[in-house]
Order: sequence, then structure tokens, then C-alpha cells
Amino acid sequence: MDSNLILKEALSLSPAERLQLIEMLTRSLNKPDDNIEKIWAEESEKRYKALEEGRIKVLAFKEVIQRYK
Repeated sequence: MDSNLILKEALSLSPAERLQLIEMLTRSLNKPDDNIEKIWAEESEKRYKALEEGRIKVLAFKEVIQRYK
């Protein structure tokens, strides 16, 4: 279907219907990708292990802010 036609039809909807359409489209874009979720889970485990083993230094939030002022 032509995207211009879709837009024209969407603009003919009431404001409430357009908002509902926007919400449905947004939800469709926010579906988790299982592969990405797996990669992030592995990375977070590596970071947690490094923290527990003392291989990384933890900074207080105030220190980070001061460093980049």
C-alpha cells in the first residue's frame, strides 16, 4: 500500500483514533529482540562479575558529574 495513501487515511481519523494508531505503531516498534536481550544479559553478567572481582572501579555520581563539568 502507498505510504501517502496510508497517511491520508490516517489524517482523516479523529484525534482519538490517531492517538490510538500512534500507540499501536509505537508498541509494534518496541518488541524486544531476543538476540539483543541475550547479548545484554551476558554483558551485564560480565560487568557484575568484574565489579565483584574488583576489576573495575566504581565512581560516585557526584564524581562523574565533577569530572565532566
